[in-house]
Amino acid sequence: MSRAWALLMMITVGCAPRTDPHIPSAMTVVKTDWSPVTTFLDSAVAGGAAPGAVVGVSVAGQRFLYATGRLTRGETAPVEATTVYDLASLTKVIGLTTAVMLAVDDGKLELDAPVQRYLPTFAGVGKERVTIRLLLAHASGLPAWRPLFRETATREEAFALADITPLSSPPGTTDVYSDLGMIVLTQVVEAVYHERLDSLLARRIYQPLGMTSVRFLPTGDPARIAPTELDPWRGRILRGEVHDENAARLEGVSGHAGLFGSAPDLLTFGEWMVEGWKGGTREGRNEGTHPILPPFPPSLFHEFTRRQNLVPASHGALGWDTPSPGSSAGSLMSPASIGHVGFTGTSLWIDLERQLVIVLLSNRVNPTRAHSTWAPVRARIADLVMTTLFEDAR
Repeated sequence: MSRAWALLMMITVGCAPRTDPHIPSAMTVVKTDWSPVTTFLDSAVAGGAAPGAVVGVSVAGQRFLYATGRLTRGETAPVEATTVYDLASLTKVIGLTTAVMLAVDDGKLELDAPVQRYLPTFAGVGKERVTIRLLLAHASGLPAWRPLFRETATREEAFALADITPLSSPPGTTDVYSDLGMIVLTQVVEAVYHERLDSLLARRIYQPLGMTSVRFLPTGDPARIAPTELDPWRGRILRGEVHDENAARLEGVSGHAGLFGSAPDLLTFGEWMVEGWKGGTREGRNEGTHPILPPFPPSLFHEFTRRQNLVPASHGALGWDTPSPGSSAGSLMSPASIGHVGFTGTSLWIDLERQLVIVLLSNRVNPTRAHSTWAPVRARIADLVMTTLFEDAR
């Protein structure tokens, strides 16, 4: 596959589309006029799909960023390219799945080992057949969800209740997107490292990669964080506080939700995934000092990003989703693509073959999750990025 090398590092911020200066194109890059992308995103935001949004694109490591709209429907402060958003279920891939990759590489976990080897409290009929792989592939047989935040009072109680929740189907027979499975897997990772997930990821992944905005329990100026919902459970607008209620019960730190971050840092993560998948040698750097994050072997990236085909018609990789009809990937990304979405209005797609990363962040749940017009925006943005960059995608 030919690679696209000519893009721009320019950041444009505002509510109106900007025309970027022409940069000579190479190979399959056909144009760098981003107006189809920015005009559509402006229109979606102006139409009420979300208060504001940021789109970020990286191809072969070269970036484009664009922000539009306001931080909230009740404020005049504009969104900036570095605005921090509640990433919601992107936590499952940027956080938990990456932590599992780390544990496999460190020899602390085996993908096909039973969960009970690492977490004996994961008890119940049939659970001895649930493996780490099945949890990652959402094929464990666990139900999708239960209101742990209403049924328990502490992180420990919520974990314990997740562990004894009965399976709703035999392991490996159905594809059910399960937050409970990710909560169980959070405990596995914390057990093998004897460290909470937020500390582990910050120390081993985010800090070495220089991802300064990506973290659980964000600190600093709340004005740079986009608010989410006027939450009926907590009775207040949430800003810098995780939107997901079960994650809140887990003290804001869980593998299913809880991360906050900005588009530039998510592009950094996607670029690292691309480099690892293609066998590159890129390493993270901590404040410009010596590289301290050895890349995982390409075989590990390949294993986690391939369709597992554990359940008929499933399109899941390990933790990650892959393109399928009607998905947020649109219709033009290559089969060698992985991605995920978040309930708050976030998405990340990586076309590994084309070295392409597309980040779309919004707070579409502000002031209420009743807004339902954001989902088509994701797929349309993905398709517009593809037709902007690649002749064979037009």
